[in-house]
Amino acid sequence: MTPTTPTLPRQPSSPEEPSRPPEDRRHRIRRRALTLLIIVLLIGVPAGYLVISANQSRDSGRDKEEKYSATGLTAGWPSRLQRRLYQVPVPGYSADVAYYETNNWKTSRLYVQFLTSNEGLDRFLRNIGTSTDALEEDEIAISARDRKTVRWDFSGEGPWFGLVHEQENPAPTHTVVVNRSNPKHPMVYVVSRTTP
Repeated sequence: MTPTTPTLPRQPSSPEEPSRPPEDRRHRIRRRALTLLIIVLLIGVPAGYLVISANQSRDSGRDKEEKYSATGLTAGWPSRLQRRLYQVPVPGYSADVAYYETNNWKTSRLYVQFLTSNEGLDRFLRNIGTSTDALEEDEIAISARDRKTVRWDFSGEGPWFGLVHEQENPAPTHTVVVNRSNPKHPMVYVVSRTTP
């Protein structure tokens, strides 16, 4: 008969590690449920906010596109190249910005509209080489042909102001109409015309 070695109870691996009783089933289920809940909250809630935000942003963009597509305008800012070629420096922090460009062998035009502050209007006019002093009340400077192209209607609540800023070729000519029905935030309409 072979002698058997007696099995000793498991000793802690280090003196600091106390031996633990085995975890009961209910406690283990509760701990796993809590871990799962924390993971859902850490990942699910921010993901939900992202989805909601993206949908709202997309819907807002769709509304603007529908609003401007009826007029031929494109919601958003003209490209930097367009702004530089046509010398239309739309002020920063402008709202309701939309534009439309036409080109033919004789003349190219950039139509731009934007809502800005009084300071933004001053800066814009100064940057194109004129000033607010040049604006004349009840002067609808943009021609009926150009208004028809983008369906601008200047018959609403005013007061309305306008100016024509002519420059020698190849610099563009600017025709500007400003609606001041909101005294702090004028709506600006610009047609910049160049001839090659």
